Amino acid sequence: MQIQVDRGAGQISMSGEFTFTDHAPFKQMVAELFATSGKSVILDLSKLDFIDSAGLGMLLLARDEAKKNDRDLILRRPSGQVKRMFGVTKFSTLFTIED
Repeated sequence: MQIQVDRGAGQISMSGEFTFTDHAPFKQMVAELFATSGKSVILDLSKLDFIDSAGLGMLLLARDEAKKNDRDLILRRPSGQVKRMFGVTKFSTLFTIED
């Protein structure tokens, strides 16, 4: 997975595949982003091609971190397999998802 962080905008852009092997860099990036100010954090998933169950779990951990910091976590533009996984897992009931 490739990650681009825009701390000023509170946005993380992810591309490629989001799997168990991405746990450490994702956790560090989320901690850094929640250390900044702002009301929300946006994960731009428009270029993410694949997510597995570990990736879904990491999104849930990021959501918990957002709640602890009184911030909103927004998942933006999931598509393809990622969007299908969100549908199967009913992530729309747990997250704000923007198309």
